[in-house]
Amino acid sequence: MRRPAESVAIEVVHRCEDLLVVLKPSGLATTAPDDGDCLVKRVRLLDPDAPRLHPSSRLDAEVTGMVTFARTKRATLALTEARRRHVYRRLYLALTAVPPAPPSGEVALSIAIAEHDPRQRIIGPGKGDKDALTRYQVADRAGDSALLALFPQTGRTHQLRVHMTAIKTPMLGDVHYQGPRRVTLTNGRVITARRVMLHCAALDVQFDDALDIPRLSLIQEPPADFKEVWRKLGGAPGAVEEDAIRSLLAESSESRDG
Repeated sequence: MRRPAESVAIEVVHRCEDLLVVLKPSGLATTAPDDGDCLVKRVRLLDPDAPRLHPSSRLDAEVTGMVTFARTKRATLALTEARRRHVYRRLYLALTAVPPAPPSGEVALSIAIAEHDPRQRIIGPGKGDKDALTRYQVADRAGDSALLALFPQTGRTHQLRVHMTAIKTPMLGDVHYQGPRRVTLTNGRVITARRVMLHCAALDVQFDDALDIPRLSLIQEPPADFKEVWRKLGGAPGAVEEDAIRSLLAESSESRDG
């Protein structure tokens, strides 16, 4: 896994009095216990005047996409309350070599810490076992491969990766959780994924009166490497663009509310 150069700028998606949303590149951990290079450290340099900068979620180092920071105490409380009320929604896109069966559903399996490696996670029961729930659906197909829309209902470490492996649909490039690095097409062409093909593409949070903004809804298309792997697999470019992501988010909201 390549680390992004320190010169790679962190893109700001949204900034207001209470919130900062940025795009995390692949190869950069959200936090680092040894005070090493990480997203939090870079964001502090990017926003030195923020009263606080607390990440409300932590993307794995290889994963790309939006990370939301609370800039104030009231924002931290508002994000926590939004999670409790189930109005803090995220949509991830993932690429897999095989589609799940059935093509849509839920994975409700607890996640625990692996005894042989505390950095890894396994399906529970086990050490630190916690309930976890993921909703998923096939957003598009490309031959035998699939583009998945994933909606985590809980926020466990490595949750999406572990859950997809549990239903025999590991993500492309996710060698730590049985995901293939390469896919061979029917024409013999070999497609390589150099990282975990997972991206946080949409964020929708309702705050009501807790903050000055009653709702935050953002969409960010996956980066070039994700799109390139999808294209080489034979996938339709429009499936990973903003309009398609917006439709997936709307469909999931209607399904939930219905």
